[in-house]
Amino acid sequence: MKKWITLSVLAVIAILIYNYIYQNHRVINKEKVEFILTSVEILNEFSTDPDNSEKKYLDKTMEVIGKITDQTENTITLDHIVFCQFTTKINIQLTNNSQFKVKGRFIGFDDLLNEVKLDQCSIN
Repeated sequence: MKKWITLSVLAVIAILIYNYIYQNHRVINKEKVEFILTSVEILNEFSTDPDNSEKKYLDKTMEVIGKITDQTENTITLDHIVFCQFTTKINIQLTNNSQFKVKGRFIGFDDLLNEVKLDQCSIN
């Protein structure tokens, strides 16, 4: 009888660990935006108080407004400040110096390049 109880407890623990490790992935495109900022506003926040800004925005869904200054097939940069990585190839024709709203998840601030990093981006 003790053997069955021990096996049941181990099975429950194993299921809990599995569910914790393999949680559902977030779909940023469908999440509600928590912050709407321009690229200059977010850079100013990181310039004045990088630690609190990092805590405030980390892993949050945000929308950033700015002009495209650089692009590849799955990334764009807004105002040389916000680096946006898309999960798929960008299918629409974008032109530099066009203003766009990009929605994505904040993953960090690169103080060496002075860039805000977003991933799982979409153009709104």
